[in-house]
Amino acid sequence: MRDLFIKIVSGILGLWLASQFLDEVIFIGSWQTLAIAGLVLGLINFFVKPVLKTITLPLRIITLGLFGLVINMAIIWLVDIFFSQLNIVGILPLLWISLIVWGLGIVLNKLFPKNKS
Repeated sequence: MRDLFIKIVSGILGLWLASQFLDEVIFIGSWQTLAIAGLVLGLINFFVKPVLKTITLPLRIITLGLFGLVINMAIIWLVDIFFSQLNIVGILPLLWISLIVWGLGIVLNKLFPKNKS
């Protein structure tokens, strides 16, 4: 449950931070729509990403894990396609957003550690 919460919060905060600081990421809509887009991003990261990581394991081994970035960028691109209010121009902003969401996930994991019971 904690992992799902962290994925959702990092998705919401990551999209918000990207829309605030990256010129190529344009979000036209209310904060509720941004929260729903982040929720969808977090849910995809929680449920679909482990399956994609398992399927693409040979590619991730060959590329020394860099194909994981491609998976993250594809997931964010999918959210961009699904929500017309979100407009990401170019491939470099997809990379930056995936790094922002990844970094937020690390920070949130450190702030909310797992119980050792």
